[in-house]
Amino acid sequence: MKILFTGGGTGGHIYPIVAVVRELKKRYGGNIKLSYLGPKDNFCKVVLAKEQVKVRTIVAGKLRRYGNPLSIAQNIIDMFIKIPFGVLQSFFLLFFINPDAVFSKGGYGSFPVAVAAWALRIPLFLQESDIIAGLAAKKTARYATKIFVSFPNTQGFLAQKIILSGNPVRAEISGGSKDGAVKALGIKGGRPIILVVGGSQGAQRINDKILDAMPDLLKTYEIIHIVGPRNLDQLNKESRIMARESDLEYYHSLGFANEKTMADVYAAADLIVSRAGSGSVFEIAAVKKPSILIPLPEAAQNHQVKNAYAYAQTGAAMVMEEGNFTRHLFLEKINGLFSTPEMTAAMVEAASQFARPAAGQTIADYIVKYISK
Repeated sequence: MKILFTGGGTGGHIYPIVAVVRELKKRYGGNIKLSYLGPKDNFCKVVLAKEQVKVRTIVAGKLRRYGNPLSIAQNIIDMFIKIPFGVLQSFFLLFFINPDAVFSKGGYGSFPVAVAAWALRIPLFLQESDIIAGLAAKKTARYATKIFVSFPNTQGFLAQKIILSGNPVRAEISGGSKDGAVKALGIKGGRPIILVVGGSQGAQRINDKILDAMPDLLKTYEIIHIVGPRNLDQLNKESRIMARESDLEYYHSLGFANEKTMADVYAAADLIVSRAGSGSVFEIAAVKKPSILIPLPEAAQNHQVKNAYAYAQTGAAMVMEEGNFTRHLFLEKINGLFSTPEMTAAMVEAASQFARPAAGQTIADYIVKYISK
């Protein structure tokens, strides 16, 4: 049995694939051969290689939503050269790989593979993480056998094709320990711990706000701050200016957190401040933590804002749109949460109710059963 994966190449696309891959290997072992086809991406190659997934690359183009002359020219090249060539590459690679099914995580890199799968009559399964369907997913939904969605009331698909699975989250993310974070980061303890995750996009603006609030935050709280690899040195220099040296022992900055470290800092956190990509939302729900979500305003189709409010409506989180993300309002919200433990307890319960830890298992089982008919 052979299953081929495809996606756009960012962590938001790759980590859910990893979650499904691990469930397939755990449940069906050596009976399944797994491969991946998508645009060239070193991060994707490294992550999937660790899972023993064979990675092949194609040319992929995307449609930019900007109206400037450069974007228009790039769109023309991508539409009439890169995308058709990517479809042709995908057609021949799929013909020779001959998978029993294709699982698409969406993103521009998945489009040529999905079209080729349809042309070769290979069953195609989509997974949409966000509450509003991405462009590639909407364009290829007509070819899909089934579409696994993360949020109830996901927009953009025919209801009869939808299966509500949740967004696949690596089970290991929920297996961290506070002791692990204490040893790795030198956490002092005795104060509430706030984990701040900037995300791969827009992290600098969150970092700037945290720096602005740092003198007040470090009077009461301990901060774990994942700042992005490119921002780490500069942020450390600025933090030494913003905060007293005696307070900095309660501040722990990381450029990037690997899977184990991420699991441990999730376990240590009493509150999480994060962007609102669906991967972040479902990981926060899986680890059952209260959160403040700051959606990225530039996200395509405003999907992070919609994700954030859909999750907040369950009672599991609070939303601060970036325009309202000021030092005073941020401190007010944090202080308000920690001064009302019944509110944070309710958020933990709501996160637990929202989480779908078996999403990867649900998807893996459905695909295998479909192939085995």
